[in-house]
Formats: sequence, structure tokens, C-alpha cells
Amino acid sequence: MSKHNFCVIMAGGIGARFWPMSRTSHPKQFIDILGTGETLIQQTFNRFARICPKENIYIVTNDIYREMVQEQIPGIAPEQILCEPSRRNTAPCVAYANYCILARDPEALIVVAPSDHIILKEDIFLENIRSGLQAVSEHNWLLTLGIKPSRPDTGYGYIQFSDGEVYPKDPQIRKVKTFTEKPDLDLAKTFLKCGDFLWNSGIFIWSLKSIMQAFESYLPEVDTLFKQGIGQYGTSGEKDFISKTYMVCKSISIDYGVMEKAPNVFVLAADFGWSDLGTWGSLYENRLQDANGNAVVGKNVMMYDSSNCIVNMPDNKLVVLEGLNDYIVVESQEVLLICKKSDEQQIRQFVNDVRLEKGEKFV
Repeated sequence: MSKHNFCVIMAGGIGARFWPMSRTSHPKQFIDILGTGETLIQQTFNRFARICPKENIYIVTNDIYREMVQEQIPGIAPEQILCEPSRRNTAPCVAYANYCILARDPEALIVVAPSDHIILKEDIFLENIRSGLQAVSEHNWLLTLGIKPSRPDTGYGYIQFSDGEVYPKDPQIRKVKTFTEKPDLDLAKTFLKCGDFLWNSGIFIWSLKSIMQAFESYLPEVDTLFKQGIGQYGTSGEKDFISKTYMVCKSISIDYGVMEKAPNVFVLAADFGWSDLGTWGSLYENRLQDANGNAVVGKNVMMYDSSNCIVNMPDNKLVVLEGLNDYIVVESQEVLLICKKSDEQQIRQFVNDVRLEKGEKFV
């Protein structure tokens, strides 16, 4: 384990598509959503602690979740929790972490990953990460992990790799040709047939030098804002500086701001049992199902003539369901959601409507 290995875990989202279980006050990364005994952020932290010194793992989250992080990651130092005062997408999150790490180790190699992904084949995943860290230690590359697609999914972005330059030590690392945001079904089917497209996992590996050069070139307005805080990071002045910076910093993703513009972007094609756990449907795929294809959480749920449903109910609630096929049925904190699985993309709209008509209490 190299002392130069660092990890940045992004944990500021509210997981609106997992409503009503995931709420603004307690989002999905802080929930044991799989019933493993560990929350998603705990799983992520422990996974990266196998390749990074624990003191080199930073968690970027919202101000309101600081105490939750401290409770769930015992022993984490306060300076390892980077609190954003407002949500500005992933590029400012990365820039903030860059300058915190620069204050400690200009030679750092960094993995950036979301806090709420499922990794079923952890040993294979860590082998991929180690290979990626080796590659970016030798080359000025911005590396992303691409997942070999198993179906024409329209919920993911896609990365096309080229037939040209590869990394000799790992032929799964190829130069990126194109990025495509979530395609329609026909285009997704075409991508699958082509064989040179991967799902965009949102997991990145780079050296601190490479990513900071990229910010200077492609997001100079964001980089300049955070550069002004040199000398403040890791001190009592950091919070006030960050508060002022986020007030004027634009909201932009690292994908759009850097990865889609830089010429030195590579992708590692991987298959380690990945899911971004972005929807109830993706959770359904990762839960045990009964003979009728129902994935049920709750000790007192009785199903009749129902199939392919995902049901999540409190243990103290007796629930009888009859005649449902392909439905989501979830109760949490005084909210009951019943929705067709095929319509789950509407859950964000449901949340917005509830906020407008019923107030913040239920979201």
C-alpha cells in the first residue's frame, strides 16, 4: 500500500430516486439498503481502506451530513470530511479535494468514487484499481472505469474506446474515443452490438498533477476560485473560504467540464459486479427474489398472485398484497409509495410535487 495513494469518496447526494426510503435528512449512502449490516458509505470506505491508508481517504459531503459521516466512519479525522455548503455537481467537489490533497502530498495518486455503488466482486475491483493507479503513476492520463454492458440500458452514459493506443501492462486500458450521455433504446442496442462501448461508472483514477493540469486547461474559472484558498486548506480558515467560494462557483460535472474535453482520457474496461444503485429497479436486481420474482424486505409481508415486485416495508407492519406485477411498494417514515417499476423515472417528479404541495416534511 503506497503512502501516495489517496481516495476521494463523493457522498453529498440525496438519492431522490430512492424516495421515500432516501430522504434529504438521511440519504441512501447512509442506509444499510442491502441488509448487509453496513451502510453503503461504510462499505465504500472499508473497500478503499484496503488500497489507501485510512488517513488518505477524504469524504466530500454536504454540511448537514458531517455528524452522520463521523458516526458511521469511527475514527475519521475532522479534516478528512470536506463539507460543501451547497451542491455544485462533481467538478467543484473534485477541485476542493485536489487542493486539500495538494497541501499534504503533491505526488498523490487519487481514486475518485461515489459513496453508493455496489461492488460484488471486490477483489477483482481492487485489482483494477491497483492497475489503474500504476498506469497513472507512469502516464499523464485521466483514467475512468468503464463497465462491460450486459444489456442496452438507457440509464447509463456510454464510453467508446478506440482500437489504437493501449497500456502494455494491462490491455484492458484503452484510449477513449467518445462519450455519450444516456442514449435512447435503439442507440443503446447499437452500442451493445458494436462491442466497443462501456457503461460510464463515474469512478476515476489520476495523479494529482494530471487532474490539476486538466482543471487549469478546461475549467480555469473553477480552478482559480479554489487556488485562492492555498494556505487555508486544513486550517481554521478553510470553512469560511469554502463557504464564500461555493457561493460564486458554477455547477458543472467533471465529465462535462474535463473528461469530454481532454485528449489524454483512457478507460479501463472492467467487470466486477457493478451497479450504481441509482433506482429501485437496480436494487431489485441486487436483492434475493422468491420463486415468483418478488424481492421482499419486511417480516410481515404476504404476497398473493403477485410477481416481479420489489417490496420494502417496516417489520412491524402487516402488509397483504394481491394481484400486483412489476410494482414498487415502499413505506418509510409516514410515506407509502406504490409505483409501476416501468414508471420509476417519475419518482423524481413525485418528490418535487410532494415538496411543493406537502412541504419538506415528507422529502
